[in-house]
Amino acid sequence: MVSAQIGSRWAPHLLSILRIMAGLLFMQHGTQKLLGFPVPPGSGMPAMGSLLWFGGIIELVGGALLTIGLLTRPVAFLASGMCAFAYFMFHAHRNFFPIVNQGELAALYSFVFLYFVAAGPGPWSVDARMGRTFLSRWS
Repeated sequence: MVSAQIGSRWAPHLLSILRIMAGLLFMQHGTQKLLGFPVPPGSGMPAMGSLLWFGGIIELVGGALLTIGLLTRPVAFLASGMCAFAYFMFHAHRNFFPIVNQGELAALYSFVFLYFVAAGPGPWSVDARMGRTFLSRWS
């Protein structure tokens, strides 16, 4: 009984922490692709206008927006779709199993971001501060 009370009290804050950390980690993929930071991508910097370049834009800008919790639901929807697309475009053809085709991170991001579409940003976000509730009629 006590653990259920503690869990329900902390769940919204842990949602915010998950969103912040997922946003920061996602943003790293964009900084690597577009800025070569902290290390350049192994395959080289993507050409401007390429699929990888657009992916880097979504990762960098989307990761920053998710980190601060601004436009969380629409950004998470876009990021989730991009990660699912990346999985099927670059990983799924290699092998059925994500651990073998190296697509487990893309698959995990896709589902985490899909969760943010449904759950929202949590209390520690710009959206919550501004009283925004995108897609609130479905939540």
